[in-house]
Amino acid sequence: MLVWLEDAGWNAAQATTEPQHNAAFTLWQNQSWPLIVRRADADAADDEICLGLPLPPDEDTGTKVRISLRAQVRHIRKTTGAMELAAVLQSSNTERAPLAALERDAAGLRLRVYGSHAMEAITGLPYVSPTSDIDLLFHPASRRHLEEGVATLSRHAARLPVDGEIVFPGGAAVSWKEWQMAMANPAKVIVKELHAVRLADTASLLALLDPA
Repeated sequence: MLVWLEDAGWNAAQATTEPQHNAAFTLWQNQSWPLIVRRADADAADDEICLGLPLPPDEDTGTKVRISLRAQVRHIRKTTGAMELAAVLQSSNTERAPLAALERDAAGLRLRVYGSHAMEAITGLPYVSPTSDIDLLFHPASRRHLEEGVATLSRHAARLPVDGEIVFPGGAAVSWKEWQMAMANPAKVIVKELHAVRLADTASLLALLDPA
């Protein structure tokens, strides 16, 4: 999820961050770029939201710096879901033909993008490298929709570095590759939620979906 802060939120965050991050905070505030919702800290208050600001990889070392911060809910100006694949396609450095083929084939899946490709599309900064995955979010509405989505991602993974997660109703997220393996060879899967990470069996997650 993407979050835009009001000036008061930026000012409060900058007052508590390390000095070496001030330039990044100022740039994000001036450009009105969003932050990314991350897993909640155990000691976060009910009126706080935990956010991340991922910087582009260092051009010499490839080191990735991810700045963690918190903001008061009252300082949030706007929120949206992750970017749609069609929007990211317009500015992607990935070979366009395979990515466009995925976008066409997945038209009914409403795939969304996070990670390096999304951040480069939002900011124009150089996040994407030859080794970058294409991180996708897929929100199935039914068991049939889930099966179709995993099959589509699997087909295109032969030509694209497709990664990402299935997001079940309620926000439980599971790696689509791990889900595919668990369905072929029954096993529990790692479930990521806003406040926790846990193991769950596939049947409990399937029960969240429309059986049609």
